[in-house]
Amino acid sequence: MKAKITVVLGASPNPSRYSNIAVKSLLKHDIPVIPVGKRKGKAGGLEIIRERPLVEDVHTVTMYIGPAKQKDYYTWLLSLHPSRIIFNPGTENEEFMGMAKKEGIEVVEDCTLLMLNAGRY
Repeated sequence: MKAKITVVLGASPNPSRYSNIAVKSLLKHDIPVIPVGKRKGKAGGLEIIRERPLVEDVHTVTMYIGPAKQKDYYTWLLSLHPSRIIFNPGTENEEFMGMAKKEGIEVVEDCTLLMLNAGRY
């Protein structure tokens, strides 16, 4: 069975950013990660992808960008057909959450790091 992929949107090369910590934590839990962000660099040893890659088998998208910047990603994210999108604190977006729900995507308002640490991921 192929492992289900998590896309971290808003991945940062800065090791003190939650998105960077999330990439490392996902990898530690043996979850395949695709870090997508604006800045060059690495997160958890993985090169941050600055385009919008076409990826199959995406299980989860975890959001680390605010609602104002999410609009540019709506079409791409929905085209990935993830099973769920996690809106981390500060990324909640009623418009996009509604669009995702209409596509049958589970919408979760939670913290990826807390979910991983509590075994709820």
